[in-house]
Amino acid sequence: MISVQNHPLQLSGNKYWLIICIAFLFSACSPKIRKPANKTPEGQGKVKEVEKPVERFTQANISLLIPFRLNEINLRTATKAEVDKSAMAIDFYQGFKMGIDSAASLGLNFKVNVFDTRDSNAQIDALINKGTLTYTNLVVGPVFPQGIKHLMPYSIARNIPVISPLAATHPEEFNNPNLISVVNNIDLHAAKIVNYVAKNYAPENTIVVLINPKTSSDEVLGGPLREYFKASKKVFLVQEYPSVFSMETKMQKGKQYVVIVTSSDRKFVVPTLDRLVKIKNKGYDLNLFGHPDWIKQNYNVDKLQALNTSITASYHVNYRSAATVQFVKKYREAFKFEPSEYSFKGFDIGFYFGKLFAEHGANYLKYLTKEKYEGLHNSFDFRHDEKLGYINTSLMLLRYKNFAINVVE
Repeated sequence: MISVQNHPLQLSGNKYWLIICIAFLFSACSPKIRKPANKTPEGQGKVKEVEKPVERFTQANISLLIPFRLNEINLRTATKAEVDKSAMAIDFYQGFKMGIDSAASLGLNFKVNVFDTRDSNAQIDALINKGTLTYTNLVVGPVFPQGIKHLMPYSIARNIPVISPLAATHPEEFNNPNLISVVNNIDLHAAKIVNYVAKNYAPENTIVVLINPKTSSDEVLGGPLREYFKASKKVFLVQEYPSVFSMETKMQKGKQYVVIVTSSDRKFVVPTLDRLVKIKNKGYDLNLFGHPDWIKQNYNVDKLQALNTSITASYHVNYRSAATVQFVKKYREAFKFEPSEYSFKGFDIGFYFGKLFAEHGANYLKYLTKEKYEGLHNSFDFRHDEKLGYINTSLMLLRYKNFAINVVE
């Protein structure tokens, strides 16, 4: 069990719990070690050899590296806006703590060292130089790509597994065989869309259209989509246009259209949705797939629903599920405010990896690709790559229906 001190800070009439000791080391209860009793010698001049007990894994040492930026906050005068800069880190930490506490109930001790990286590579170097990460079984964080890259040489040299908890960056950018990537990279989103289309649409009656302005950001999704459709066992007619207006002049009645918009630029997406609705109202059979970032961009739900819009997502919380209701209740009781998406992510990561430690000890990595997990915010299904580490391949497809967004598969 982890011992944590929470200090309340009154802000704008609301209780906002800021953890002021997270830059320091938090420790679990020390494991109890019992020495085997010496056995009485049997027979004169003879001493029976005492078998050495098999060394058991009694404590998991975890280092949590996240940017609280406590050095930028004056706790006596801080406003809510200033504290909100650290909200992501605080929420993730608190969810992670609850996950570890839940895993600890399985019978294993955990020692969690929590460090404020301040979003600074110099701070990471200071932690390394002090030897604070030397005896850790697992590092969680840093959360931003530059920090993960900076930690890579140390992780490889010491053979220490590192979890990338929040970054969707492709693991090829890190090239660390010890990396554990939790968030799905954009290639996995593209593969999910192509596989769904191949499974649910007939090539002889379907035209796939990529609406791709081809800016560098649009090509991040457009490029993998293009390649996956080329490699698909089902051969679809794939057309590509810079805008929906270019597509409209070449559409055919009687065909089923799968339209995939690769852009997340709001100025481009809004008129695109408007035009697609008008096209569908003319009698065209059209289904839309959007960019993963749309889930946070608040587009018109009526239009998304009219277009039968689907979006791939690595994060979705069903607030009606019993497990979610229980988590929210416990979180409110513990921290006096609502959990954010980072609270859910922290919990799932803490509980899943804590459970692996509790059940398999120091050999937990061997079971990472074998044990799937249905979490509060997503599922974990890891595959192993010798160069890129462990990659979570579990991804959801969400669809707008009945003025809600639901999991399709």
